[in-house]
Formats: sequence, structure tokens, C-alpha cells
Amino acid sequence: MNEPLQLELAKEAAAHGMWEEGDKILVAVSGGPDSMALLHMLHALSLEQGIKLVAAHVNHGFRAEESAFELEVVQTFAASLGVPCETIVMDLPTYIEENRLNLQAAAREKRYEFLYRTAAEHGATRIALAHHADDQAETVMMRLIRGAGLSGLSGMSSVRREKNVQLIRPLLRMNKSDLLRYCEEHEIPYCVDSSNLARYYFRNTVRLDIIPYLMQFNPQLPQSLQRLAEVAGAEDEWMEQQAGEWFSRIVRLEEGECQVECRELSGLHVALQRRLIKLILNYLSQDTENITYSAVETMRQAASPHAPATWRMDAAGGIRCLREYGVMRWVHTNARPVMASRYDYVIEQGSDDRIEAEPSGWSFRLDWLGTAAERPSSRMEAYFDVAALVFPLHVRNRVPGDRIHVLGLNGSKKVQDMFVDEKVPPSRRELYPLLCDGDGKLLWIPGIRRSAHALPGSGSTQVLRITALNE
Repeated sequence: MNEPLQLELAKEAAAHGMWEEGDKILVAVSGGPDSMALLHMLHALSLEQGIKLVAAHVNHGFRAEESAFELEVVQTFAASLGVPCETIVMDLPTYIEENRLNLQAAAREKRYEFLYRTAAEHGATRIALAHHADDQAETVMMRLIRGAGLSGLSGMSSVRREKNVQLIRPLLRMNKSDLLRYCEEHEIPYCVDSSNLARYYFRNTVRLDIIPYLMQFNPQLPQSLQRLAEVAGAEDEWMEQQAGEWFSRIVRLEEGECQVECRELSGLHVALQRRLIKLILNYLSQDTENITYSAVETMRQAASPHAPATWRMDAAGGIRCLREYGVMRWVHTNARPVMASRYDYVIEQGSDDRIEAEPSGWSFRLDWLGTAAERPSSRMEAYFDVAALVFPLHVRNRVPGDRIHVLGLNGSKKVQDMFVDEKVPPSRRELYPLLCDGDGKLLWIPGIRRSAHALPGSGSTQVLRITALNE
């Protein structure tokens, strides 16, 4: 193997682990010089590398005669190499009109759908794409114009896993001119897509006008953009790894929800804060492409020590972001019902049961004592004079208008105001347990305050001790 480009391709494949001996590779072949050169090079390497090839070609149905000729050229060339070739003819114009889709986005969606399906049918573990260095430069410039961040500036990756296959780009370091020369030297037929000259495609405008104009100021601009992609790609990979480690370290996971302490999030470097938020969003939803930089910034700043203690916003992808005092929460809105369920657990006099208030996650232990031998050890414990209680008692969640006569205060106070004062997160308030007597009088907000009613004293002959456990 003395051909320089074949040697370069083999080195690139080895450097990125693009395939292993025995792998079957589906090669996406459009009929242009890039993909035809790729198929030829991979075929030349196949015996030495121990790989098997299948070619795949898509006729999108846009340019009737031209597209039919491209399909024939690809089939004939693949047959000359002894490579099986799978093709499909689509009616994309009708599909786009019926579904009102963007032309290029629809074409890409249907093309990749065919490639994934064909790879699965042939047992191919890799799909080889013919993107080259000039394509990479165009991609980076397009994303730069659109305002991309570091991830966008990293351009296309050499290897990326998607839908149980590896997408590989062995030509990503090769220039278009070298590939054209390779086709000429090896007498490889290829087609020129007339739509590549249509300036209503953004990529074509970048390739035909913007990059040539800017090369007046830097003749090496394409190479500079390629280097930018490599540098940004490596740094992006490192940043993503760091974000993943912090995700494992500080993010608490529940069904359809992620939680982070505000101080832990705001304590990270700003770059990591943004990465971590994006990682959380991607963890909760596959539909986060429309979440903007400003939305991520709003969420990041909401964790600041100077931000309001409670706050919420609806992001794209069905995700709601909330700040509840010291905790940031991201909740997928389809993960749980919006309205809390009502519950009411009854305590009969003399009952020695343990009450499990399951919707709230709390439980209560009951101890019937002769006298009050001690004071409550914490706000999670309360003593009551049994003779002063109206049974049955109830452990329930709040209802509108709930008030409590707080021990040590004159008059009553709204439970809602008590929750705000004690910084109970809004998401926990609807299910928070309250202890009431048989007349509906509120006796105790576990973990917060008790009422002045039924206090045990020296004359008490029986005392009820209730211990609350918040699991």
C-alpha cells in the first residue's frame, strides 16, 4: 500500500479506532468525488484491514435525470469493486410539501433513516461518511456565523456513536483538491451535483462566497478553521468529561427530576455551570435543541446567592426549572401529576400503630405514656395531654385556609405563611403532613411548630408522644 491518501486514511482510522478486524462497514456513497474516493480507498484497504464493505446510495428525488444517473454510476462502480450496493429512490418533494419541513433537514432525516436501517439489515457496526476537511471548515464557519459555543465550533467528530452504530469520517483531515486528484489518478468516475451551486443553501453561500472573500485576509483560513475545530473538539471533550464527573458528584436523581444545591452549582466555574445545566436538560429530555443560551443563563443565574429564594421557569423539551430556597430542581412535566393527592390518616385513642403517610414520605410513631417525663427532643417530636384531645386525630395534608394557634404567639397564623417562614420548598407544601384533632383544630406542623392546645402539665394522667420521621 504505497498510495499516500490510503496510508493517511489508514493512520487516521487507527488513531481514532474507527474499526476493528472483522467489522462490516456501510459506506454512504452519493456519487460525488468525495464518497467515490472513500469507497475506493476503503476497498483498497479492506483485505489488509480485514473489513467488509456495503455501499448505500439515496436518490432523494429532487433532480430526476441527474439523480437517476448518479444512482447508476454508484451501482456500476460498486459492482466493479465487488462491493454490494443498496439503493433507495425517495419522493422527498412530496414528503416535504405534505409535512411542511425544511428541505435539507428532511433530506438528512430520511437519508440517515435509510442508512441506519440498511446497516442493521447487513449487520454493519459502522457507517462511513465522506465529509472532508473543506466540509469541516464550512461547518465551523456556518456555526460561527450563527453564534455557536465551544461544542459547535468543534465541528464534526471523526467518530460518533448513534443508534447502536458508529458514524465514522475517515476523510476529515483530507482536502477536496486531494480527493479530486485521487479520483483522476485512479480513473474513478464521479458526478457533480448541480445543486451545489445553488446559493439559497446556506452552506453553498459559505463555500462559494464567504470563505473565498475572507481568504483575502487569511489565505490559510480553511486550515485555520480546521485547526479551530480540532482544538475546540479536544477542549469540548475535556469539558464534557468534567461536567459528567460533577453530574455524578452533586446531582441528585429522582424519577423525572434532577436536583442540585444552589451553593454547589454556583460554586463551580461558570463554564462548568453551563455544561452541567445542559447535561441535566439532556438527561431529562431528548427534545432540548430549542433551549437557548439565554435560557441556560437564566437558570444558571437563578442559583446565585443574590437571586430570589423561590423562582420557576418553563424551558423547552417539557422541562420546568425551579429554585426552592437552597435547591435547584429540573422536573420533566410529564413525570408526575401536577395536583397533589389528598390524604387523611386516622389515629384512634389508644392506637399503637405506626402511621405511614405514604404520599408525603413521612411516618409517625405513637407512644402512650403515663406522664410527660421529658421535654420534646426536637421539633420532630411533640407531647399532648390525651384528656384535652378530641379523637380521632388526623394526619393529613393542608387545605386552603388552614391556620394554627402557634405556641408562644398571640392569635393564629396561616400554614402557608409558616411554610414560607420556614423555607419549605413549594413543591413539598401540598403533601406536607399536619396533625389535627377530631374537630379539625390544627395541633402540630411536624418539624416546624406546634399549637398551644393540649399541652401536658403536672395534672396530666396520660400523655401521647408522637415522633415524626421524614424519610
